[in-house]
Amino acid sequence: MTKTAFNFTVMALVLILAQVIIFNHIVLFGYAMPLLFIYVIIRLPMSVSPSWMLTIGFLMGISVDVFSDTQGVNALACTVLSFMRRPVFHFFAPREDDIMMIQPSPRTMGIPAYVKYLMAMTFIYCTLVFVIEAFGFFHPWQLFVRIVSSGGLTFIILYALSSISVGPYRRS
Repeated sequence: MTKTAFNFTVMALVLILAQVIIFNHIVLFGYAMPLLFIYVIIRLPMSVSPSWMLTIGFLMGISVDVFSDTQGVNALACTVLSFMRRPVFHFFAPREDDIMMIQPSPRTMGIPAYVKYLMAMTFIYCTLVFVIEAFGFFHPWQLFVRIVSSGGLTFIILYALSSISVGPYRRS
């Protein structure tokens, strides 16, 4: 196992445990819940094959579902997020020749592109989770507030986390 794979495996285990033990029990003002375990899906290198990406996303989501009693909500949302990762990345990433070797971070993409990528991925995930959980649009205002508040809180924490972490690739 390479050093990068080992680092991401450890990070995934730590974030899943932190999500299940700590962050699932934090709900600000009754609406905003940080969903930090998606950071692994967002930060995996673009060289990971789509089939592995879908597998990783599903396994991470089902792991959180098993311990959170959410009946597959996170598994479905993480699988869709894993599927959407490459198109969203290519939409915001700067056009370069060696784009497949990039691990998304502020250093490799540039801060404006990374902020847009991180925000899009965060809000895609939060929208999926809360729409699937609500299984309809019966309370559209409450659904909107949950998506925006959880997405905003998750984005702020994930951006802070990515600002202090050091990735293996640097932009020259």
